Amino acid sequence: MTVTDAAELLAALRRRGWSVACAESLTGGLVCAELTAVPGASATVRGGVVAYATDCKVSVLGVDPALTARVGAVDPDVADQMAEGVRRLFDAEVGIATTGVAGPDPQDGQPVGTVHVSVATPAGIVRRRLALGGTREEIRAETVRSAVVLAADAAARNPWE
Repeated sequence: MTVTDAAELLAALRRRGWSVACAESLTGGLVCAELTAVPGASATVRGGVVAYATDCKVSVLGVDPALTARVGAVDPDVADQMAEGVRRLFDAEVGIATTGVAGPDPQDGQPVGTVHVSVATPAGIVRRRLALGGTREEIRAETVRSAVVLAADAAARNPWE
């Protein structure tokens, strides 16, 4: 991960006049930290929520409790709802969400390295499922990189395509 990726994302958002907010679980605030490491980030970054516990995903971000009861927290639809929830919470055009299993143990029946990243924009939601290997730190770092790159791709798209 380089600050260049984050700088490119923030530049793409600035060109559109969009702001961004982050809803993070397994990354524990690392996505927001990566974005705010870029000088001038305050013009674009609205804020972030670390919703590590499933009940916080529900109560703070508005994730459907029936969904989490059925599938757990490590699910693409949960990531989508987190991304939409953080957009609403911070009145941002873009919401980035991460949820998954960094280890050391499986969670919700999902193996270590299972990650879901979602980016919600006015044009809709894009998502990516990752099956990562490595240490806990490596899984988290790759999740941050993937989230920033996915958000940059989403921000660069024409919302009317």
